Amino acid sequence: QVQLVESGGGLVQPGGSLRLSCTGSGSIFSTMGWYRQAPGHQREVVATMTDAGTPTYTYSVKGRFTISRDNAKNTVYLQMNSLKPEDTAVYYCYGNVVNRKGWQVFAKDYWGEGTLVTVSS
Repeated sequence: QVQLVESGGGLVQPGGSLRLSCTGSGSIFSTMGWYRQAPGHQREVVATMTDAGTPTYTYSVKGRFTISRDNAKNTVYLQMNSLKPEDTAVYYCYGNVVNRKGWQVFAKDYWGEGTLVTVSS
């Protein structure tokens, strides 16, 4: 079984900070990251990081959020600072697994159950 389990969501005031963590099991992940989905909106990517440590961020969180990984623990983190009400969403951990069958390469996406982040006064 391949699983991703998130933790760290909660209620925080605007300007506050929160740290999300996600631990994977059952496989080694190539890219890991975080997506979010606000009510009435499509799921969007927030940040990703390759196993080599290359990060990407959506523009709206640059300078405020930091993604990191501990490959030995198979864990990805999202440090969220200067939180805004528009950051309110369910945050989902993401992991990409690459498998090889003969000379064919297959990639499969896995998702956590989600953790709710609410930014409100």
